[in-house]
Amino acid sequence: MDGLVAAGIGILAGLILTPFARRVAFALSIVDRPGDLKTQHEPVAYLGGVAVFFAALAGPLLTDHVAVLLPMGAALALGLADDLRPLAVPVRIVVEIAIAGAAALAVPGPPLARIATAVLVLGLLNAVNLLDGQDGLAAGVGVVICVAFATLGGAATPVGLGLAGALLGFLVLNRPPARIYLGDAGAYLVGTTLAVLPALTRDGSSHWSIWWAVPLLVAVPVADTAIAILRRVRAHRPLLSGDRSHVYDQLVDRGMSIRQSTLVCVGVQVLAAAVGLGAARSDPVVALGITLGTAAVLAAIAWRAGLLTVVGDE
Repeated sequence: MDGLVAAGIGILAGLILTPFARRVAFALSIVDRPGDLKTQHEPVAYLGGVAVFFAALAGPLLTDHVAVLLPMGAALALGLADDLRPLAVPVRIVVEIAIAGAAALAVPGPPLARIATAVLVLGLLNAVNLLDGQDGLAAGVGVVICVAFATLGGAATPVGLGLAGALLGFLVLNRPPARIYLGDAGAYLVGTTLAVLPALTRDGSSHWSIWWAVPLLVAVPVADTAIAILRRVRAHRPLLSGDRSHVYDQLVDRGMSIRQSTLVCVGVQVLAAAVGLGAARSDPVVALGITLGTAAVLAAIAWRAGLLTVVGDE
C-alpha cells in the first residue's frame, strides 16, 4: 500500500511541479541552449530534476530509511551546481565520492552491501547523466528500473515507485519533443536513487542473487556508457569528451526518429529487467550465470550491429 501511495503522490506532484519548474527555469535563464551535440533547436528549460526530487519525497518518507534522502539531496545539489556553472572535474569527483559514502551509510545490510552501494552510486550517477542526452530517455528507462526493483519488495517498493511516479509526471513535458530536461541535477538524483534500491529490497541484505542481477536491472545505462567509452578508446578520443557515440545517437543517425530511438532503448530495458528479475529470484550461482550469459549475448549483438564501430574501421 505504501508503494501505491508513493506512486500516486509522485505522479500528481510531478504533474504539478514540472510545469512550475519550467517557468522558474526560463525566468532565471537556467536553460540548455542549442549546440553541436544537442538535439534541440531552441533553449529548453532545466530544473526538471528539482521537480522530480520533491515529487519523489513521499517514497523515502514512508520507510524507515529516511537517511537515503541525504545522498539523494546531495546528488541533486551537485548536479544543480553543475547546471548553473560547470564544475571542475576534480571537484565533481570528490563530491561524488562523498555522496557514495553517504549512500553506503544510509542503506541497511552488511559491509559488502554497503560497499556495493557506494560503487553503484559512482557508476550510475554518471551513467544516467550520459544517458540523459535524448528526450524522454533517462526518465523512461528510469521508470522501468524503478518498477523492477520495486517488485523485489522491502523499502525499495515505496522508494522505487515514488521515483517512478515522479518521473511519469515529469515525462508529460519531457517526452519528445521535450520542453524541460532533467539536467545534471535530475540525472545525478535518478542515478543515486537507483543505486540505493538494491540494498533496500526485501532480501538485499542477505540474498546475493539480487546483486548478481543488478547489471541486468540497470542494463541500458551501463551498456550505453560502456559502448561510449569503448568507442572513444578505439577512436583515441578523451574519455570525458562529449560526442555522438551513444547508442541512442547511433540509432537516430541510422534513420530512427528521436521518439523511436527512445522507445527502442526503453524496450530493451524492459526485456533486460524481466530477465534480471528472474535471475534475482534464482540461486546465486544460477543468477550469476544468467547475468554473464545475457551480457555476452548483448555484447555480441552490439558488435554485430556495428555499435562499436568508429570512423576509419574496416
